[in-house]
Amino acid sequence: MTARRLAEWAAGLTIEAIPEETRRAALRHLLDGVGNAIGARRRGQGGPGLAVARGLGGPAQAHPLGDSEAISAPAAAFANGVLMHALDFDDTHAGALVHPTTVVAPAVLAVAEEVGASGAEAVTALVAGLEVACRLGAAAPHGFHARGLHATAVVGPLAGAVAAGLLYGEGADRLTDAIGIAASSSGGLLEFLDTGANTKILHPGNAGFSGVLAARLAREGASGPESVLEGRRGLYRALADRAVDPESIVADLGTRWESSNIGIKPYPSCQLMHASLDAVARALADAERHGVEVSSSQITSIAVDVHPDSVDIVCGPGTGTRSPRSVYDAKFDLPWSVAALVHDGAVTVDTYGAESIARPEVATTAALVEIVPVPDDRPAADAAGRAVITLADSTRVVGEVPCSRGTSGQPMDDAAVAEKFRGNTGAGDAVDALVEAVLGLCDATSVKAITSLAAAVVG
Repeated sequence: MTARRLAEWAAGLTIEAIPEETRRAALRHLLDGVGNAIGARRRGQGGPGLAVARGLGGPAQAHPLGDSEAISAPAAAFANGVLMHALDFDDTHAGALVHPTTVVAPAVLAVAEEVGASGAEAVTALVAGLEVACRLGAAAPHGFHARGLHATAVVGPLAGAVAAGLLYGEGADRLTDAIGIAASSSGGLLEFLDTGANTKILHPGNAGFSGVLAARLAREGASGPESVLEGRRGLYRALADRAVDPESIVADLGTRWESSNIGIKPYPSCQLMHASLDAVARALADAERHGVEVSSSQITSIAVDVHPDSVDIVCGPGTGTRSPRSVYDAKFDLPWSVAALVHDGAVTVDTYGAESIARPEVATTAALVEIVPVPDDRPAADAAGRAVITLADSTRVVGEVPCSRGTSGQPMDDAAVAEKFRGNTGAGDAVDALVEAVLGLCDATSVKAITSLAAAVVG
C-alpha cells in the first residue's frame, strides 16, 4: 500500500541521504516560513488563531514564533501554521498547488522543541514532510480544488503526521497508522472565495495540529487504514476530481526530490495570479525602456492570459467589477491586483491593506482587465504569463514570461530569500542572528535558537 511505502521511506531517511542542495532548499523554505510568520505578527494578521492556540491549555512544550511563553506542541503547531499562511506570502509547489512549508514546518518546530531533537533530526523530518506534501498533491493536480477543497488542507495533515512521527522516533508501522489517522482530518473548503472571509489562513494551522495529534495517537496504539490513499473510500476517491496513479506518489523516492521544486512567492497573493503580474510588470518595464508612457488614464484595456484552472479561483464572480470585499478577497482578485500594479508599480504586503483596497481609481482600472483563458499543458501555478496593454492611441504594449518568479523555473537564491525575510521582519542584530540560525540548523543542537530569536525579533 502507498501509505506504507511512504512510511518505510521516511522511517529510513537520514540527513546523509538528503542531497546538499535539497537540504539547502528546505532551509530556505523554513527561513521563508519563519519570516512570513513574523511578518504576519508585525502587521496584526493571524491574531485570532494565535489567541485561540494560547488558550488551548496543556503543558509548556513549544513556542509559537514570536512568543516567549511555551504552550502545548499541537497548539504551537496550530499557531505557527496560521501565522505562516496569514499573509498568503508562503511557498507553493506548482505541480501540487500545495503550500508545503506551512503544514510541515509548524509540526517540525513544535515537536522538535518538545522532544529536544537535534537540528539534523529536525531537518530530516522537514524534508520528509515536504516531500510527502508535494507528492500527495502532485498526484492529483488541481483535483482537490476542482471539488471545492484546498489541497493544502487535504494533504497537510498527512505530511505533518509523517514529520511529527519521525521526531517522536516512530518506525514504519506507526508512521503508516499516523498517515491513515491524519487523512480523516483532511478537508478545507474554498467557499471563502465567494465571500471574502479569511478561513483559508486556518487551514495550515488545522493541518499542523492534526498531524501532531495523529502522530501522538499512532504512538499510543491507535490504528489508521493502510489503504487510506488508494482505497475505494480513501483520500483521492473521496476528495479529488482526478484519477490518480498511486505509483506516481512513491516513484523515485530518494532520488527525485519534489521538495526541491517548491517555489517561493515574490507577491503576497494567490500563486495563480503571479505569472500574470509578472507579465504586466514586464510590459510596463519594456514600455519604459522604449520611451512609451503608460499611465492608468491612457489605458483602454489590459488583456491577460490565464490558465483555465485558475479562472474560477482568481477571476471569479465579481472580480474586476467592484472593489475587493476584504483584504483577503483582494489577494484572490487578479483584475484588482493587476490594476494595483499599474498604479503603484509594485505589489507588496502594503498593497493589500484596508485603505489600499478601497481606492476607487484602482477599481476603475481593474474594470479594464480582460481575462483570456489559455490552455496550457503545465499545471496552473507553473503556467506562462502574457499581458497586452492597449492605450488610447491604439499603442499595444506586450509582456510575456515563461513562468512566474520564484518558481523552479526562476528560483530565488539564499540572498533573495534573506532579502524577502528582512522585508517581513525588519533589520537588526537579532534578525541577522535568526537568519544564521535557520540556515545553519543542520549543525545546531536544537531548534531553540530559532524560537528564542524569533521572540527577540517580535519583541
